[in-house]
Amino acid sequence: MTPIEKKLHDRSGSVCEISGVTEDLVVYTVAPQTTESLENSLLISKKLKNQIENPETTDPNDWRGLSDSMWNEHLPVQIVSWRMLARLKNHDLLEMMYLDEDALEWAKATGEGEDEEGKIIHKDSNGNILNDGDSVVLIKDLDVKGANFTAKRGAPVHNIKLVWDNAEQIEGRVEGQYIVILTQYVKKTK
Repeated sequence: MTPIEKKLHDRSGSVCEISGVTEDLVVYTVAPQTTESLENSLLISKKLKNQIENPETTDPNDWRGLSDSMWNEHLPVQIVSWRMLARLKNHDLLEMMYLDEDALEWAKATGEGEDEEGKIIHKDSNGNILNDGDSVVLIKDLDVKGANFTAKRGAPVHNIKLVWDNAEQIEGRVEGQYIVILTQYVKKTK
């Protein structure tokens, strides 16, 4: 047993600091930290550690202890609790939990709290994700309303801008005119 592992066993009473189980305990260092220490690590069951590292295997029933562990006095336990509550979308408990600014930044460092459902993601006709500044080509002729011209199929549109509140629209310059284009009519170029 390493010195840190011994200290974590002493701190936790030799139980998983999330679920309270006593078997198959391992040291888990909370990313992005890499050094095992009392300030960066917790004692956790091997089963829960595997679920943290492999999100597709997450079983909500194994995480029932979060309602207690979120109040743990040790920051690594709080960080893992916050991340798993975010992954499980338990907004009621997340709203009750308090982390200071630095701790919240650590908790969000892995992107666990990002809400995929709420994000507006722009995709081209082939499903490729579009970003500001990308280049696209038109995949069909488009009549441009109010400008009295037709944007021809194959016309390049460089340095596009995403319409921030509408996933189906981008803006770009075609034949010297700045226009709004539906994403279903463009293909991203490499």
